[in-house]
Amino acid sequence: MRPGISGLSLYLPPYRVQLQDWCSWNDESWEKTRSVVGRSFRMRGPAQSMYTMAATAVLRLINDFDVDPQSVGMLGLGTESSSDNSAGAIIVKGMVDDALESMGRPALARDCEVPEFKHACLAGVYGLKAAIRYLSADGKGRKAIVVCSDIAEYALGSTGEPTQGAGAVAMLIDGEARLLEVDLAAGGSDSDYRTVDFRKPFARFRQPPRDDGQMQDLPVFNGRYSTSCYIDATHHAVSSMLSKRPGRQSDYFDSVDRVFMHRPYNQMPTTGWVMAYLFALAADEEGRSQLREYCRAAGVDAEALLLELDTASPFDESIVSGESDGDVFPISRKLRQYLRGLDLWQSLVVDKLSLGSNWMRDLGNLYSGALPAWLAAGLRQAADEDLDLAGEEWLALGYGSGDAAEAIPMRVSADWKQWAARINFSEALGTPVDLNEDQYLALHEGRTGEIKPVAPSAEFVVDSVGTKDSPEFQNLGIEFYRYVA
Repeated sequence: MRPGISGLSLYLPPYRVQLQDWCSWNDESWEKTRSVVGRSFRMRGPAQSMYTMAATAVLRLINDFDVDPQSVGMLGLGTESSSDNSAGAIIVKGMVDDALESMGRPALARDCEVPEFKHACLAGVYGLKAAIRYLSADGKGRKAIVVCSDIAEYALGSTGEPTQGAGAVAMLIDGEARLLEVDLAAGGSDSDYRTVDFRKPFARFRQPPRDDGQMQDLPVFNGRYSTSCYIDATHHAVSSMLSKRPGRQSDYFDSVDRVFMHRPYNQMPTTGWVMAYLFALAADEEGRSQLREYCRAAGVDAEALLLELDTASPFDESIVSGESDGDVFPISRKLRQYLRGLDLWQSLVVDKLSLGSNWMRDLGNLYSGALPAWLAAGLRQAADEDLDLAGEEWLALGYGSGDAAEAIPMRVSADWKQWAARINFSEALGTPVDLNEDQYLALHEGRTGEIKPVAPSAEFVVDSVGTKDSPEFQNLGIEFYRYVA
């Protein structure tokens, strides 16, 4: 078996906020926002939910990659935006089955497993790993689909507000990967509980109901602390992976061809990747000598930097109590700024993290869908530009707040190009509707009656929401869906 990813399809809602407009509404620097965050983000619109986006992405995957629905033995849902605390992927399966029936096609297999995965933005990566394990055991000869669907919403005025987003990415997983072969045995994992990093406690829902009846899933988070947690977790996952390889850890940063990471906003992968490199250098004396050279040139205290890399941990009582801003790598930040001016930056960052990254600036944060969306963008861009990627070694580095990370080595399949040409990235971007400030606020606050909805086409919508709550029959809060051809 050469298990891995054989197809990727996306769904993005048509409602877009241009961050240059958002900056003018909020008196924020467009130059800084464009550099750190991106260009725009998408928003869930009227009659849309996490489930409608997920089902649309799955149906597109089945159609785009000629999947026999009866061959699918596992449909996994990765999300942190589910609004039903009992059912999960089975909701998506039911919707897709209805649409397939309307097309005169067979439904997904009745013996299809339907798990839901939850761990913040890492949910889809856990789903990917579970699917490959399924295919290597009782699912041999079958196919699996893992769909990542999320709605990233942040409070108005918060530091997370410009990093919002919404969308879904479906991945086709099988035993003979046509796009990316995945080597789970060579990967690395990390997990460590981080309390106030990024949470979604039910206590948040003690608020007045919205006009649209939808739950608004605003997280509890602390920005600088979350960045420190991202750095710490991704470093440990990479270190776990590299412990299985011979040679110096830092040598890997030269040998890997492309890197794709969880992407909450434009600058975060760069920060995480460079920090992983600094940690790898600090792992042996030769690398520590190189770090001292960098520090001398940058005017940074080398011993203080090494102490920070050796001992810094995001968990600290001053952070948990709110007495600290949570930035536990301040000296490393100064050295990263210096490294940006070196030729090293081109080979370490630009050459490895650029493929597909320009398209990602217009998606916003897709939470669990951010990493697979970037893989899709990179593959489709490479196909469009007729690049020669066959045999390249890629790293997919997933992260989930709270706190866990996965480093997964991948290899580009020999015949990847013909299948990458089917990835619907540009079609998913489509021709969005740019929201003005009043429309943005209306959508954010659930006043969807003030928004002229875009006519749905080849997608699912929320047709109604149950209101009955009697001893004889209940459907209170249950969403009912409809496929619009």
